[in-house]
Amino acid sequence: MFKSFKLKDIESREAQNFLKHAIAPRPICFASTVDKSGNNNLSPFSYFNLFSGNPPVVIFSVLKRVRNNTIKHTLENILEVPEVAINIVDYKMVQQVSLSSCEYPKGTDEFIKAGFTKEASQLIKPPRVQESPVQMECEVLEVKSLGSEGGAGQLIICQVVMMHIDQKILDSDGKIDQQKLHHVARLGGNWYAKIDEENLFQIEKPNTELGIGFDNLPSSIHTSKILTGNQLGQLANVREIPEIDPTFDDQTLRNIFQYFSIDPAEMERELHMYAASLLNEGKVSEAWQVLLALV
Repeated sequence: MFKSFKLKDIESREAQNFLKHAIAPRPICFASTVDKSGNNNLSPFSYFNLFSGNPPVVIFSVLKRVRNNTIKHTLENILEVPEVAINIVDYKMVQQVSLSSCEYPKGTDEFIKAGFTKEASQLIKPPRVQESPVQMECEVLEVKSLGSEGGAGQLIICQVVMMHIDQKILDSDGKIDQQKLHHVARLGGNWYAKIDEENLFQIEKPNTELGIGFDNLPSSIHTSKILTGNQLGQLANVREIPEIDPTFDDQTLRNIFQYFSIDPAEMERELHMYAASLLNEGKVSEAWQVLLALV
């Protein structure tokens, strides 16, 4: 049973609440800007993402305040000086980032309020946040308004012209090691997510020669009561159904045949359970060999 409603029929604040909880986690744009007088502003925004690789374009949205339909200092500054330093937020700085989101009076330096260190940018006027592990100097290409009412987004479309990456998060090849960059993401209300080694996982990218898809899985596998959609997705990502490997020798597989061969339905269940455990370990080839034993 679903709760269904048209967003135009509920209050804007309530609609935002549903959207923020549902569309999550969201990366955080920690934006540093300056006004024409050189006053700094520092504020986080979670309506943010990468939208182009060449040219390198990122977009974040500054919402007009729902309660009084006013705009934030970040947007005011960008309209005066169309540049922004975007600093990636990691776990060790998240409490300070949250503090900087307080609506201090215009002219207040959130670098000072939140205890961050200014780092001079090389190509733009706004300073970077020294404590951030990845800092991007950006030129604003366009400000696109999505509406005039409170809650309406004002898209800040930026081109990244320079990046600064802490060498501590690089691997031996000079690339960012995802396990060393502990991103923080925004959810609804007071909720955040911490991305670290314990909750990271990898998914093999689809084959360039195309995976066979669910519709080409053998019926006994496709209709399995044991294998989940994720696990079937792993199996369906091969470019062709593997051949049975006569050299495949597995003690657990032998045990299943030995103890459950008198009951075909129970044996199939055990084979699927074993294949599921292999798939959870990323052993797709081995799982296929187990499942092919009954096909």
